[in-house]
Amino acid sequence: MSRADEGRDTYREFTEAVNMKPGELSRWLETDESKHVGWRKKGTSGGESVGHESGRKIIGLLRRKRTEFSEGDYRHMRKVVGYVRRHMAQRPSGDVRNTKWRWSLMNWGHDPLKAPLPAPGGRSRQALERHGAPPKERRGPGR
Repeated sequence: MSRADEGRDTYREFTEAVNMKPGELSRWLETDESKHVGWRKKGTSGGESVGHESGRKIIGLLRRKRTEFSEGDYRHMRKVVGYVRRHMAQRPSGDVRNTKWRWSLMNWGHDPLKAPLPAPGGRSRQALERHGAPPKERRGPGR
């Protein structure tokens, strides 16, 4: 697999895992819930959580052109994808609306209550941004 193919696949997986828009994620990161969940690096009491820091990086990635990404950016994208996959597999039972599990995922750009966004730039993504999500009865089973 070429480096370009690997980068394309990483970006696709990243945009599938991150279903929050930059402005939405930015507003979320300002909430008390966002600031009080997650693991903090050893030796930092009361500092920013790893997930909160990641959320700020994700906003920057979402706002940049793909041609501007560094190897470090792709590394962070893979980290985000891994985090979202692992934590989605640990979904607790019941209503997760107001849980630390959901809030932690949201710090990493994924709101488990939302359906994944279509690929960036595609017609379905543009229509979604213009018109909003379709009514629930048109979303298909389980959405």
